[in-house]
Amino acid sequence: MERALYGPGGFFVRERPAGHFRTSVHVSQLYAGAVAELLCRVDAALGHPAELVFTDMAAGGGELCAGVLDALPAGVAARVSPYAVDLAPRPAGLDPRVTWAATPPRDARGLLFANEWLDNVPLSLAEADEDGTVRYVEVRAADGAERLGAEVGGADAQWLGRWWPPEAGTRAEIGLPRDEAWAAAAGSLAAGLAVAVDYSHVLAERPPYGTLTGYREGRQIPPVPDGSCDLTAHVAADSLPAARHVPQRAALHALGLTAARPPLALATTDPAAYVRGLATAGEAAALTARGSLGDFTWSLTPVTDACAGIVAELG
Repeated sequence: MERALYGPGGFFVRERPAGHFRTSVHVSQLYAGAVAELLCRVDAALGHPAELVFTDMAAGGGELCAGVLDALPAGVAARVSPYAVDLAPRPAGLDPRVTWAATPPRDARGLLFANEWLDNVPLSLAEADEDGTVRYVEVRAADGAERLGAEVGGADAQWLGRWWPPEAGTRAEIGLPRDEAWAAAAGSLAAGLAVAVDYSHVLAERPPYGTLTGYREGRQIPPVPDGSCDLTAHVAADSLPAARHVPQRAALHALGLTAARPPLALATTDPAAYVRGLATAGEAAALTARGSLGDFTWSLTPVTDACAGIVAELG
């Protein structure tokens, strides 16, 4: 999975996410507006520092970073240092204010936002054989053929025992690398708030056969690790260190997003405004819909006590 996604010629080294799957960032500028509002709340909680850092993890084409800059009040935007973190080359035409980097800045004060990043952090699969022995699932990169390998041990076995103990004939996805990646990302902040947004599950609701799948050009396909497709698995959110979890619909509502339709009377007094209001309501509904984007989980890790109140506000 590491080689297929991030190795030489790997999928995310040469491809932009927007060409293969839809994220909240691509659905509507309203999403960037909500993240900008969250950044403003972090700014206030930190006492309006001279430099406010916004870090967009797994930035793709930099769309979220650019959208947040556009949505910020001028006074806040003037103090923001935006970073787009991605292993792909910097896209042409990206706002020159955005620093493109392979890793997040250290000792930053501000907001780190990771939209659909952890689901692409490589992990290993495990399966309990008919005797109940938990073994790694080995995969042939050329065609995705599988076999059971060595018994899982060490830190991986400890993680499974605590967070996803598989029964005979079932599978688990070992989320330890995601926990470590999240701890490192949140740890890049000296003060502020770190947010990870992904489809997720918790211990009482683990899927018995896992969630690993592939995507290419908008279609779900078998997860063959040959570098030709996205490989993604939902996140065991409850194992992420120091995180509180809120559904996306609740977080966006708390940040001021509403799918309320404009008053019908506006269709008579200002038809153009009515049409714009309908479009906005439709985009907001898509971002908060049950059974779709609204079911994403926002995992919130406050790095300072000052930002703990923001977490409470979001749900």
